[in-house]
Amino acid sequence: IDPQSTALLIVDMQKEFADDNLGEALAFKADGTWDDWRYFRDRLKTTTIPANRRLLDYFRQRGMRVLFGRIACLSPDGEDREPVQKSDGWNGIFIHQDSVEAEMVDELAPQNGELVFNKTTDSVTTGTNLLRVLRNLGIRTVVVGGIVTDQCVAGTVSGLADDSFQVICVEDACAAATQELHDAELKIMNLIYCQVLSTDQTI
Repeated sequence: IDPQSTALLIVDMQKEFADDNLGEALAFKADGTWDDWRYFRDRLKTTTIPANRRLLDYFRQRGMRVLFGRIACLSPDGEDREPVQKSDGWNGIFIHQDSVEAEMVDELAPQNGELVFNKTTDSVTTGTNLLRVLRNLGIRTVVVGGIVTDQCVAGTVSGLADDSFQVICVEDACAAATQELHDAELKIMNLIYCQVLSTDQTI
């Protein structure tokens, strides 16, 4: 692995999903399902956000590329979203690009010069120019962290691998709704689409 051709990609670590006082958290509290998400919310605070922060610090201190993918639509009415995000169910998501909910959590906020890719799909590689930009930057290896492991992270990892990038998925920098879903998806991806490593192993 050549650090000069390696980039960090953080997926969907947005206030909509990772802030206890915004977005989904308010809906969970209102409909009485907050306790069902206790594992996920606790993992974000104790493991996932700190691990991504360590990776961010490592990459930034060495002048390595840092990129972000996020769910964010362009039009105020959300009509530019893909059908999957207009449908009913958990994937029915409406987050405008200028909303506070679209922002990355404060601990992982992008700095000047760090690229942010808006998507209305699971994978950051679908519906954005990420793959072209990575090639233009001379990137060959992508280190991926974010949420959720079995949806947007998995879609992004497989999309990168299918387009000939070497991928590291950082286990403790990801989270899913349950530990079981998290572990199962990593088992599926490992050694096929990516190398699953810890933050310590990656660094």
